[in-house]
Amino acid sequence: MATYEYVCRDCGYFDVRLPMGTAPSEYGCATCGHDARRVYSPPNVSWVPPALAAAFGREEQSREAPEVVTAPPGRRPPRPPHPALARLPRP
Repeated sequence: MATYEYVCRDCGYFDVRLPMGTAPSEYGCATCGHDARRVYSPPNVSWVPPALAAAFGREEQSREAPEVVTAPPGRRPPRPPHPALARLPRP
């Protein structure tokens, strides 16, 4: 069952649950009986985690302007040793 949205000129918006693909362009208002026309609105999309939204954004951007690698990445400088390691006993 899908939820379809209709708008009545007198009563306003209301939802109707019908089998998918069977929604008529006009449906009788349950309150006043006038014909209400179907409203096409975006689907009810749930919340998307920020990391997933960022991944979608990067994927979409890569279609138009992909990042091009011109050279392999350089080596990172070695990390300095931890100061506590200097106090350890030597063999």
